[in-house]
Amino acid sequence: MCDVPCYSDIATYLYGRDIYISDVVNSLQRYFEQLRLDFPIFSDVEGGRLIYLDSAATSQKPRQVLEAVNSFYRRYNANVHRGVYGISVKATEEYENARKRVASFINARPDEIVFVRGATEGLNLIAYSWALRNISADEEVLLTEMEHHSNIVPWQLVARLAGFKISYIPFTSEGYLDMAELDRFRGRPIKLLSFTYASNVLGTINDVKALTRFAHEIGALAVVDAAQAAPHMRIDVKELDCDFLVFSGHKMLGPTGIGVLYGRRSLLEAMEPFMGGGEMIKEVRLEAAEWNDVPWKFEAGTPNIAGSIGLAAAVDYLEKVGMDNVRRHEEELTKLAIELLSEIPFLTIYGPRDYRDRCGLVSFYLADIHPHDLASFLDRDGICVRAGHHCAMPIHTRLGIPASTRASFYLYNTPSEIEVLAASLRRALKTFKVIP
Repeated sequence: MCDVPCYSDIATYLYGRDIYISDVVNSLQRYFEQLRLDFPIFSDVEGGRLIYLDSAATSQKPRQVLEAVNSFYRRYNANVHRGVYGISVKATEEYENARKRVASFINARPDEIVFVRGATEGLNLIAYSWALRNISADEEVLLTEMEHHSNIVPWQLVARLAGFKISYIPFTSEGYLDMAELDRFRGRPIKLLSFTYASNVLGTINDVKALTRFAHEIGALAVVDAAQAAPHMRIDVKELDCDFLVFSGHKMLGPTGIGVLYGRRSLLEAMEPFMGGGEMIKEVRLEAAEWNDVPWKFEAGTPNIAGSIGLAAAVDYLEKVGMDNVRRHEEELTKLAIELLSEIPFLTIYGPRDYRDRCGLVSFYLADIHPHDLASFLDRDGICVRAGHHCAMPIHTRLGIPASTRASFYLYNTPSEIEVLAASLRRALKTFKVIP
């Protein structure tokens, strides 16, 4: 990482010398601006300036992550758990060390961490390995109306096989989950509640503790989709008291194709494997097989070794910056974005207006300009935003729009980039002849 002290160390230094808070904020902003030096894409991108506001889809990678992955392939590329020669032992050690570092990141035990391809695979694993075998036709799965498709479609697929019903908790016009509706589900045969920690469209940060507590009160398991939360805020699975939690590496500075499923060990031990093959077995006979211990029971075949090592490097990077500091930085960016975009005529922002209730993203609709056209226009200014339904069509149906434009922020973004976005949106109004 760039040669500056930890973010929290800067704040402590300044406060200890009675320097005004504005000076602290400015110093912290300069710190995050310097972090951009760790991300090669901002200096190597073709075509000049890059304002990357699509981290909710996938994040950029610091050189520390790139170097960790490159080091594996250059220095000790070998399969894990299967070789007794030197580089295989080294690969196995680094792979399992990555599991330990990820476990520590969310305050779990290493044997509660299953490496998967991403949050999507983690949710499918739970659906097929637990729900399919434990939820009957006269029971229910409870979701929310603000879910990503990855937390809707797997349950629909398994419901077709098992015959159970799927119900949904609605969200309000302000973009909050309607917690008053929870009482409506008491007394019903709900076996599992699966919900997003933070919405990838509305930005809403849900009350995970309250939802988990409700699930347990009605005798259901609590599954948390933390794909939009793990990159941006501190997560403690013991404190949340959830039964399962999933997230993806590529949204938190890590490589693509690697993700994490956390599960209570007792549940993982009782579940059947998701896939069969090598590594997930202890013994195979022609007539039957005996499964490996958890978590390896769920990691059939050669795993994404490089991805896990890269994810561990991403975890190390984030922990050095400090997750509370990442969150504080994004709050400032989100606050500024809401303020500036609210001043633009014909622009509608979706989700909570209080930046403290949102993760680092703002979805909006500008006049009658289709989001795809708007995204193409912004790209001319080097601004990367997401346009479409963001794999959350039911949310857009509820909002009454075909799509939205989403700007999402991370630790390498700066206030000046938000200002450029706002200025470009104002120019779009003139270019598309919405205003003269």
